Amino acid sequence: MKKLLAIALVFAAITVKGQETKEEPKEGWKKSGIVTFLFNQSAFNNWLAGGTNNISGTLGVNYDFNYAKGDWTWDNKIIASYGLTKLKSEQAQKTDDRLEFNSIAGKKASKNWYYSAFFNFKTQMSSTDVNGVQTSHFFSPAYFQFGPGMMWKKSDNLKVNIAPATSKLVVLSPDLAPAFGVDLGESTRYELGAAVNAYYKFNLMENVSVENILNLYSNYLEEAKNVDIDYTVNVVMKINKFLSANLALQAIYDDNAFEGFQTREVFGLGVNYNF
Repeated sequence: MKKLLAIALVFAAITVKGQETKEEPKEGWKKSGIVTFLFNQSAFNNWLAGGTNNISGTLGVNYDFNYAKGDWTWDNKIIASYGLTKLKSEQAQKTDDRLEFNSIAGKKASKNWYYSAFFNFKTQMSSTDVNGVQTSHFFSPAYFQFGPGMMWKKSDNLKVNIAPATSKLVVLSPDLAPAFGVDLGESTRYELGAAVNAYYKFNLMENVSVENILNLYSNYLEEAKNVDIDYTVNVVMKINKFLSANLALQAIYDDNAFEGFQTREVFGLGVNYNF
């Protein structure tokens, strides 16, 4: 718990320094979102240096719908992305697969502090096969986290939530166990621990936005010192109203799933639609 609190305070200190203005939440609903399609293609014909024809695309959605009234706030975010790549003479392969929903409600306690309750759900949208063996599919695994806590919120773009009594549930098809911490013959795994969730979005320069999402979790019931980490950075470099260069970086550490860091990087020219 001390390690999680320390990381949360460092994150807050860095982001407070970088945030110059304070956004006061407006009454009622505030909604914003973006749909992005990233496309890459290469073609070769009698190219002596070598190369393989390929085509790839990634479709992503990032949607926020937040509510504020009096001392109450309710922030919600949906993140979804799916990508495929096709090499000549080979079957299409998945390059990205993510579905996540975050929700946090808060009642003002004092200044920028709120009593809070949060809920997080994440899974994937299609099956994953490794050497012909299915290792995961939709809703397997599925992760749920929820619990009460305290939230420090300066604006919709800068907030940290600390939940010292967080329940975590992992759901997995029995035929895929043992995996993701779920024991053989079981379909669920329950954990109780502490969670720290931080969000910070800022403009690095004109037409360049950076979104940081950090999730930490420590399981009291087993190896509390092994903190699960999920950190995502989304960079959007706007070219015009409809075009942008997009970079997504994600690093995950969860020793129940894999003993080491999992990393993901997606970069490409994007066609965007804001709503």
